[in-house]
Amino acid sequence: MAATSCVLMDRGNNTTCTINLHGATVVSWRVNNQEQLFVSKEAVFDGKKAIRGGIPFVFPQFGEWVSGPQHGFARIIRWNVEKAPERMPSGDIEAVFSLYDSPSTRNMWNYQFRVTYKLVLKEKELHFNVNVHNINKEVSFYFTILLHTYLKVPDVRRCQITGLSGCTFVDKTRDSTIYQENRETVVLTERTDRIYRNTSQEHIVTNVVSGRKMRIQKYNFPDTVVWNPWAEKAKELGDLGPEEWPNMLCVEVGRVTQPIMLPPGTAFEACQSLHVM
Repeated sequence: MAATSCVLMDRGNNTTCTINLHGATVVSWRVNNQEQLFVSKEAVFDGKKAIRGGIPFVFPQFGEWVSGPQHGFARIIRWNVEKAPERMPSGDIEAVFSLYDSPSTRNMWNYQFRVTYKLVLKEKELHFNVNVHNINKEVSFYFTILLHTYLKVPDVRRCQITGLSGCTFVDKTRDSTIYQENRETVVLTERTDRIYRNTSQEHIVTNVVSGRKMRIQKYNFPDTVVWNPWAEKAKELGDLGPEEWPNMLCVEVGRVTQPIMLPPGTAFEACQSLHVM
């Protein structure tokens, strides 16, 4: 098997979703043959490095991590196909991927766990159901989790994002100072790396592919990260073309400001759906 073997979900009518088993990274989602996700042309598919673009899966740690790689290990190890793509009576396609602890994960994070990741490809929607199970009978663990979605856009400076107004946010470009968002819709005008807290359960992003809107709905993911490296920072990223930054907008839902404590034998569930309007 190649380091970067993929699973294709095909609903027909040129609507597909491709999952790279390296990190269970969604690397393509096409609706009527139009790609909705940004993947850098410089992305590395060596089965070691995280894939730059698509939807990498961040677990068990968002951001810097003393005991392992940045954004955790889930996005840089190979997942299992728990259930191969299958057509449901509705015509939608469903597939399930899983990740279990192993000697290499326990070296970084010494806990027993099972993560299941169910994707459902609909006509104009992609649904993500996440389940983290603490399979140990005695020990609790803490974790953070995030779906690091890269939307493909014609020009990030023309996009608007709803569902952030009134929220406080951590601005990682300004020494992690906390501010409040007063704008009804957020427009990016500079390098942006913000963790918005207790955000609305729905975001509408305007001016994505073909000038359309994307609706992001979420459950049990209270935080939303908004990120774009802008021109200067983009030059420092070896796996991003220096001219590519205007064509990507990261709107990432997760639980990152308050780690989740998972008691023995219990599970955490959350989901998001992306809908081309």
